[in-house]
Amino acid sequence: MSTHRLPAVKTLPSPRPRFWPSGKSWGHIFIHLLIPLVMGTGMAFAYLGGFHAPAPHNVPLAVVGAGPEAKVFAQTLNDKGDGKLQVATLATEADARQQIIDQKITAAYVPAKDHATLMVSNASSQAGAATAEEVFLPIAYQQHLPFNVEDVRPGNENDPAGQALFFMLVAMSVGSYASVVALAAATAKLNVGVRLLTAAGVGVVMSGISTLVAGPVYHVLTGNEWAIWLMGALYSFGIVTVGLGLHPILGKWTTPALTMLFVMFNFTSSGGVFPSFLSPSFFAGLNTFWNGAAWLTSAKDLTYFPGAQFGVEGLKLALWALVGVGLIVATHLATVKKRQLADDAALVTAEEEESSIVAAG
Repeated sequence: MSTHRLPAVKTLPSPRPRFWPSGKSWGHIFIHLLIPLVMGTGMAFAYLGGFHAPAPHNVPLAVVGAGPEAKVFAQTLNDKGDGKLQVATLATEADARQQIIDQKITAAYVPAKDHATLMVSNASSQAGAATAEEVFLPIAYQQHLPFNVEDVRPGNENDPAGQALFFMLVAMSVGSYASVVALAAATAKLNVGVRLLTAAGVGVVMSGISTLVAGPVYHVLTGNEWAIWLMGALYSFGIVTVGLGLHPILGKWTTPALTMLFVMFNFTSSGGVFPSFLSPSFFAGLNTFWNGAAWLTSAKDLTYFPGAQFGVEGLKLALWALVGVGLIVATHLATVKKRQLADDAALVTAEEEESSIVAAG
């Protein structure tokens, strides 16, 4: 009996349909989608990470009362809060009202014999006022006291929630970082002074547009419009200069980097949606020095808390602008040095080729 086997028949792969892209084409598509995918992933982590579960920590509150009973009450709230609350005692309602206006506390609970009042400021933070109400409303209910909320410093009639300035921040931020790539291409061969002057012009225009829309159009701003415009111009100038300084280093990745800096980290740490005492520790930490938080705090002070000191916030914005200017100067010098080295190398090559020709002749 023969054990001879027939050779195996090789099956050829079925031909790829003409309408279906090749593997190389799919790779090409993926490379072009890489930046949007990175940006989308970063936005998901930043926004959900910053906003999905606001939880109180060290919320600054006060109880009005001069006797030992008030101090015991405040300490009991601190003990039960386990780090969520930071409750102090104040002697009078006038003291509590002033501390709310000075933004040293978020709310103050004022118990009386026949009622209880919670003093808040929606202009400072509507989310903070709601958090304080969640703390003290059950207490008033247990004490069988009618509960009243007094808004010490509300937003104006065109901005009752006090959040319009946050959306003004969004408009300035997007307009500023979106202009960077176009500005980098248009001013690439210009000297540093002209680039900085152009960046300043963009900052003035971007801030001016937002201020005009918020002020004369929607009447959100009720005073100090010029100061808000100037602070916005400094804020926008910082974004543009940082972007122009990073562009020679990052190239096409400049837009994702600016999106991370001035959208993902910026909006989530600004305090426009939730104050820092309701934000995760990472974003609460950013709130102490990030430029968006600095501008929003100063704009709120100028709009709703006239007389408040915002010099520290102005200093933060100036430092961001200084970092941007430093980046532009540093990358400009590095580019000049790189061009000089390339020119020297080309000159040496040309001399060597000329020497070879002479020797061959």
